[in-house]
Amino acid sequence: MISQRVTGTLRGLSQAPKSIAVLAGSGIIQPYSPARLRRVVSAVARWGAGPAGGFQALAARVPDEIGLIDERGSLTFGDIDRRTNAMADALSGLGVREGDGVALMCRNHRGFVEATVAVAKLGADLLYLNTAFAAPQIAEVLEREKPTAVVYDEEFSELVGEGGGAALRIIAWSDGEQQRATLDSLVEDGNPGPRRPPGRRARSIILTSGTTGTPKGAARGGGGSFGAAVSLLSAIPLRNRWTCHIAAPLFHTWGWAHLQLSMLLGFTVVLRRRFDPEDCLAVTQRYSCDSLVVIPVMLQRIMELPKEVRSAYTLDSVKVVAASGSSLPGDLAQSWMDEFGDHLFNIYGSTECAWATIASPSDLRLAPGTAGRPPMGTVVRLYDDEGREVPTGEPGRIFVGNSMLFEGYTGGGSKDVIDGLMATGDVGRFDETGRLHVEGRDDEMIVSGGENVYPAEVEDCLVRHPHVVEAAAIGVDDEQFGQRLRAYVVVRDVDATSADDLREHVKRNLARYKVPRDVEFLDELPRNATGKVLKRDLDTG
Repeated sequence: MISQRVTGTLRGLSQAPKSIAVLAGSGIIQPYSPARLRRVVSAVARWGAGPAGGFQALAARVPDEIGLIDERGSLTFGDIDRRTNAMADALSGLGVREGDGVALMCRNHRGFVEATVAVAKLGADLLYLNTAFAAPQIAEVLEREKPTAVVYDEEFSELVGEGGGAALRIIAWSDGEQQRATLDSLVEDGNPGPRRPPGRRARSIILTSGTTGTPKGAARGGGGSFGAAVSLLSAIPLRNRWTCHIAAPLFHTWGWAHLQLSMLLGFTVVLRRRFDPEDCLAVTQRYSCDSLVVIPVMLQRIMELPKEVRSAYTLDSVKVVAASGSSLPGDLAQSWMDEFGDHLFNIYGSTECAWATIASPSDLRLAPGTAGRPPMGTVVRLYDDEGREVPTGEPGRIFVGNSMLFEGYTGGGSKDVIDGLMATGDVGRFDETGRLHVEGRDDEMIVSGGENVYPAEVEDCLVRHPHVVEAAAIGVDDEQFGQRLRAYVVVRDVDATSADDLREHVKRNLARYKVPRDVEFLDELPRNATGKVLKRDLDTG
């Protein structure tokens, strides 16, 4: 895990005057009445900085203010506290104990948040299941993790099944009558009164995307930290008591991170179970949201709406659009900012290390496609295959150190570590200004005719073609060159371009050995719920 040297550095940063200034500027540090301050401090001291303590502190600080809005209406922070007390009491009566695991397979709605808080109040661990997983993936994860209970939306009943050794099944969201226990029935049955803190803090286990194999569980301690908050807030100007539409899936690292931030900043969180590009604009405008949290493919879908539809929404209230989960392809960042304003921030990271770098709107204007710079309290270095740090401008494996590195995979193992820094699994380079440019996955690089080729660079070039909506490239075996590139593209009009046109476009912009030999047209690329392309599902024949 991260070395004592780096840990000490990060701890020092979190206590520095600059950190205090960041917290004060975000409105986290502000004057409170002595009685309210005592309640807030007591909640965090007793329950920690995770979901249990975070929402307890908000209930003590602003109990009557709206904390959450979804399709079913709104809940105050006091409502959330009482409902999750009752939920935790009922879960305890059903046999969920401290140290047990509870799996959640929920879309973005109150049930996800309330189950998270209730389980944390019991000191049980939370396992977040990807809503796009297939039945075999779910069965394998449940068998490996062996949760005591599974909380899931009714629509996933067949996928969750009865496997995995979990006897307790609870419906989080239902559109009809249910014979099973539901979260609402637990609220009705349980005691909403104050609870005693458990003897241990809950852990949160976020699954990797599974784009290259079986999803792995990346475990983190149950609490966030001021150091983690300072790191993000030093680069993204989020503010206390904003209204935030979290469109990114809450089970994803980025959505989950903003749920954690909402506890510290007291956000009113706006959720919708499913993403629809126009509805996202409408919801953000209807609730005068100050910030919007997305994955890049969501921005793509919005920008693909007809101009007359997009122009009906101004998003005048929005001050920050925070995107993470995959790269921003082509000219997407500039197109978004040209239409909606220079408030887009691109965050690069991974499930295992959370974040690594943040690109500001000015970074995205000056260096399109950049992943940005390491924020406060984060160390990023690039190493070659021999573990030597590479010079500026040269590609290398990306390694990160911050206060949010995961504790290791629940099934065993971890990521590579050098000098206390953890590998992201990507290759990138720093330019002379200190901005990071990610060139692709280190395991996706192909060698074609003796030349190293990263598919991400070719994909980015292809989506800059005026007729291309999205693209993916992979390496396939080639008798003459060892490997060659095959590109899969989605175009606006299949009659308006050809494979030769696209190969010529790449040839004009990149080295000749990066031109894909094969170009195939698809109606859409296979993606998971976090927007990442499932390259294993592309035809590699």
